[in-house]
Amino acid sequence: MEMSSTENIDLGVRSCSESNDLLTSQTVSSFYGSSRSESLWALERRSAWEIYHKPIIVMSIGGAFFLVGCVLTGLYFADITKKTCNVLGPAALSIGLMFLVYGLVWVPIIKEKRQQKSISKFYRNQKMSFIHL
Repeated sequence: MEMSSTENIDLGVRSCSESNDLLTSQTVSSFYGSSRSESLWALERRSAWEIYHKPIIVMSIGGAFFLVGCVLTGLYFADITKKTCNVLGPAALSIGLMFLVYGLVWVPIIKEKRQQKSISKFYRNQKMSFIHL
């Protein structure tokens, strides 16, 4: 019984302004941390790997599946194995090709987004300098 009254007293000691400061700092940090436009708040330049690592990984996986599909399909048509290569060869071939094309299309989309962001930043800076004149 004494323990619960002590906990209530400890919680009541904080002033209202302290709890509001803690609440707003946690809310602000969680808001900016989970936002998708985190790069707008960061000032450092990102390397090419940081920008293109996802499409590179997708293309690598697609290429691997495509090669496995080519090998399995080749084994099927060479009459070496019929059971597994009959289904897995064309399936791996098509999945690999799909991932490979997806990654190849993703790269120009990222490039276009980066150009649009730089153009919009340029116009935003020009607009701000025009307003200050």
